[in-house]
Amino acid sequence: MERVVSGIRPTGRLHLGNYFGAMVNFVKMQETNDCMFFIADIHSLTTHPNPVDLQGNVRQTLIEYLASGLDPEKAIIYVQSDVPETYELYSLLNMIVYIGELNRTTSFKDKVRQNPNNVNAGLLTYPVLMAADILIHHAAKVPVGKDQEQHLEMTRTFASRFNNIYKVQYFKEPTAFNFGHELIKIPGLDGSGKMGKSKGNGIFLADEPSVIRKKVMKAVTDSGPTEPNSSVSESVNNLFTIMDVVSDSETVKFFRESYANCTIRYGDLKKQLAEDIIKFTTPIYERMQELSSNEEMLKKTARIGAEKARESASKTVREVREIMGIRTL
Repeated sequence: MERVVSGIRPTGRLHLGNYFGAMVNFVKMQETNDCMFFIADIHSLTTHPNPVDLQGNVRQTLIEYLASGLDPEKAIIYVQSDVPETYELYSLLNMIVYIGELNRTTSFKDKVRQNPNNVNAGLLTYPVLMAADILIHHAAKVPVGKDQEQHLEMTRTFASRFNNIYKVQYFKEPTAFNFGHELIKIPGLDGSGKMGKSKGNGIFLADEPSVIRKKVMKAVTDSGPTEPNSSVSESVNNLFTIMDVVSDSETVKFFRESYANCTIRYGDLKKQLAEDIIKFTTPIYERMQELSSNEEMLKKTARIGAEKARESASKTVREVREIMGIRTL
């Protein structure tokens, strides 16, 4: 089996876009791959989160990982900061990384423009820490979104450079995990763009039914079709896209035909969509409530995950230190 490594920043709750865009695929991946999933709390420090918020978000992210179907018996699930070897490899890799290539990173330039008052070294060396997360476990594949492709390419560059400098074939050059046609992009409720945490346009897995109904009823639509078989506006098509993944085929067919023959009532569409979302998310929501009250189980999962991750990480760091000439006198 190939080793796959993936992390998620503990920035809060997972929404339907996260679930269908990644989690369903992660659940499938753990069946046929050697998977390691981590909660990237060290990465999140670049934005200086409140310590209480950070701890709560780490806990909530772990709950949502488990509730969504990740199984600690099938995959290694751990918190990034519980594996201190990652910081050491991060420091060692920094010695072979050049300032110029970090300055050219698209994500770094974007962060500088967005928040010029918080241009910290962690933002600049973010790709190096990401590389450490991947290389420390000798991952063969990494699931990445479009915005992380450059970082993965830099990881490949760092791995190759390390091998060349020290005349070894030690690090693999990981490739992107391709979900192929299974990748589903869930749009937001605001009429355009994808569902996101910061955009206020998402349905979260932890939302109560009343909250889901309220959000869906406020979703952007249009004035309605004016003639049979007219093209569907982006805002309405977004609702149909969500309906495609949470509703049964007969329901989707009914509302699409209603749109085509100009008899559609958006209020009815939204009510049905809200109930179908609730039906879909209820098992996950109930599992979250169950896990949230089981502190011992959460601690055990994190502890065992860290122990397994450290087995892999400590071996890598020992070997890298030896290769680089760092030895006990």
